[in-house]
Amino acid sequence: MLKLPSLRNRFLAAAMVAVVLTSAPVRAHAASKEIIELQTQVQQLLDMVQRLQSTLDSRFGVMQHLVEQTADNATQITATVNALQQKINAQSEAGNSKLDTVSGQVQGLNDSVDELKSRIAKLDKSVQDLQTQLQNIQNPQPTAAPAGQSADPNAQQPAGGAPTQGAAPGDQSQAPPLKETFQAGMRDYNAARYDVAAGEFQDVAHNYPLDELAGSADFYLGEIAYRLQNYPDAIKAYNAVLENFSGSPKAPAAQLRKGFALLAEGKKDAGVHELRVLIQRHPQTPEAAQARSKLNGMGVRITAAR
Repeated sequence: MLKLPSLRNRFLAAAMVAVVLTSAPVRAHAASKEIIELQTQVQQLLDMVQRLQSTLDSRFGVMQHLVEQTADNATQITATVNALQQKINAQSEAGNSKLDTVSGQVQGLNDSVDELKSRIAKLDKSVQDLQTQLQNIQNPQPTAAPAGQSADPNAQQPAGGAPTQGAAPGDQSQAPPLKETFQAGMRDYNAARYDVAAGEFQDVAHNYPLDELAGSADFYLGEIAYRLQNYPDAIKAYNAVLENFSGSPKAPAAQLRKGFALLAEGKKDAGVHELRVLIQRHPQTPEAAQARSKLNGMGVRITAAR
């Protein structure tokens, strides 16, 4: 490729020399044919240089315009690609979020089905126990009569309706009153008399297994075990609330405390699962807010990743 500035400088120098030669005073007899030819050639070179310069300027302008147009197109393409990438990322995140939501709903549905099966099994067992107790009441087992007393229930008693000497009515144990026993358990629980409170709550849960207060009693049995760092028994008591009294107001708190108990045992995956299920089932409760705070503090996603 020619170095145009250098060639141009040479042509200009030659032109200047020609101008000097033509402008210098010469005698008429000194003018010669060679000088005239030289001047003609120089003038031709100057014309060629001017035409070349004009052509180069025009082409350079076209090239500059093409470069600027290419740069603008590249900028537009880059912006379009970035916008497309952001749109793809947004759609991907939205898809992942929907997938996580659906996954959580499916998991919650599976948990609800399992819980319903467990409750049905518990109810069947309770019905069977009640039927057994009813049969025992309707058909009491005959007992041996004490010495000197007739085994025949129709045997004639002495006058006055008094039982025969040596006969005594059988003692029948009665269940403690429900509300009074539960309230006594709450008083002892608040006073940190956990051993006494545990016995009273166990009486409520054992003697009134279908009453709503039995669910609260199971919850406080879990709280007592949790405070004593007996996490297995705490989890067992919380499960009793979740399985038998899922509609109880204590159910969200039981699930929260169960998650905390599992984390305290070092069972991170199980504990995180319980907290996520709590958020899924009871999203607007204070317990769900505590579960979110706990998961965020652990650096764990609220919804399970697929």
